Amino acid sequence: MFTGIVQGTAKVVTIEKKEKFQTHVLDLPAGLGQGLAIGASVAHNGCCLTVTKIEGTEVSFDLMQETLRLTNLGELAPGAWVNIERAAKFGDEIGGHNMSGHISTVATITEVIDTPNNRTIWFELPAQHMKYVLAKGYIGLDGCSLTIGEVKANRFNVHLIPETMQRTLFGHKQAGDHVNVEFDPQTQAIVDTVERVLAAKQM
Repeated sequence: MFTGIVQGTAKVVTIEKKEKFQTHVLDLPAGLGQGLAIGASVAHNGCCLTVTKIEGTEVSFDLMQETLRLTNLGELAPGAWVNIERAAKFGDEIGGHNMSGHISTVATITEVIDTPNNRTIWFELPAQHMKYVLAKGYIGLDGCSLTIGEVKANRFNVHLIPETMQRTLFGHKQAGDHVNVEFDPQTQAIVDTVERVLAAKQM
């Protein structure tokens, strides 16, 4: 379980590619790697991955084909950076919202608007996913718990404060970039339940 409060960023050192499988080795800063053990869960751009090897500050994670297909992690190359969040512990403060680390789809950034001390980013999603995107609702984007601003057709935006831009990779994102999306599970459950009930009534 994660909270959507990104704790920092880490650099991808190497990527070992095999058939329908990859191992990513990250250089975790000391604060992010403290107390880390093999088998622990760490979110990379919001995607929950398991630690498979630890050698000093370099930590390895295995990615299956499904993970590479559904997320932006398959686009990474050595030298790239990812948002990092360690798994939440019982009793931790939930500063964002509960997130599972299971990515639903990928959104494309269509526009970035910079103003003094603020940044607004517009995203585009496949139309079938927009039912889970509600103005002022929660959404997980590359592991960040963010509040949805405006919603227009199959596009939506978020407004970012300087702290978010400094702590995460969103200060460097540009139009055309792909971002991992995890929808708020409560919103998903409500929307899907209402759809099933309405469908049953029409039968």
